[in-house]
Amino acid sequence: MSVGPRGYAWWYVDALSDDGRHGLTLIAFVGSVFSPYYFRGRRRGLDNPHDYCSLNVCLYGTHRRWTMTERRSKAVTQEAAALTIGPSALHWSADGTLTIDIDEIGTPLPQRVRGRIRVTPLFVNERAFTLDSNGRHQWRPIAPSARVEVELSRPDLSWSGHAYFDRNWGTEPLEDAFVYWDWSRASMGEESAILYHVDRRGDGPLSLALRFAADGTLSEFESPPNHRLPRTPIWQVARSSQADADHPPRIVKTLEDTPFYSRSVIASHLLDRPVTAVHESLSLDRFRSRWVQHLLPYRMPRR
Repeated sequence: MSVGPRGYAWWYVDALSDDGRHGLTLIAFVGSVFSPYYFRGRRRGLDNPHDYCSLNVCLYGTHRRWTMTERRSKAVTQEAAALTIGPSALHWSADGTLTIDIDEIGTPLPQRVRGRIRVTPLFVNERAFTLDSNGRHQWRPIAPSARVEVELSRPDLSWSGHAYFDRNWGTEPLEDAFVYWDWSRASMGEESAILYHVDRRGDGPLSLALRFAADGTLSEFESPPNHRLPRTPIWQVARSSQADADHPPRIVKTLEDTPFYSRSVIASHLLDRPVTAVHESLSLDRFRSRWVQHLLPYRMPRR
């Protein structure tokens, strides 16, 4: 897909192992929405999104790793079914599997992350959702339910589990349209559920509650009540999530605690059943603050 000036696109995968010991998140960015270099570049007219691309790799469990090296357009190749960012690449295979070849260096510790991850959707959802009233920000949960196979040589790690895959894209910076959002996805046996709550600038909030059957049939249900969660322990980022009225969610584990976003595993209750969900909260006011912009290059080196 074409990404225009000031725009962005990202492809997101998260997964938890069947035994509960491991997890991962992968995000391939064209026009990285969280790049301090793109943030400054747009203000100087340097707004080609292909000059701000990265593959964010987060490993959780016995081997924790975090990578997000930003690369310029000469190191990026984008095709209909493939995306190469530096030494790493993603591509769709003829059998419908997403293969991700990783060769990255972590930060702040320079530990290599190398290997292959395969994501096989149980079905593919074609419907996309508009997140703002001006039609500038889109989200498509491509594979709400998928299987993942992880084979890494650095670190030496292999596991399989349940995965999720989506795509977001837009024609303006996220912070121009949104104040805050939280999002979660839960596997419910053969079904899955996704919650999206967005506080929009100059507009009302948006809440989406989606349920996918085992065959991919999509149905929307009334968004459950919003519950506050404890702020993150280090950076005190606000968190909230929607859940059944009499069953407030609780934090099981905080995976990422950064100055402007958090990623967690939560124990929740949806559609009258207990679920375990991957959850994210994002503060765009925090992101665009001067002090956060000053900190970001330490975790996001640029080549």
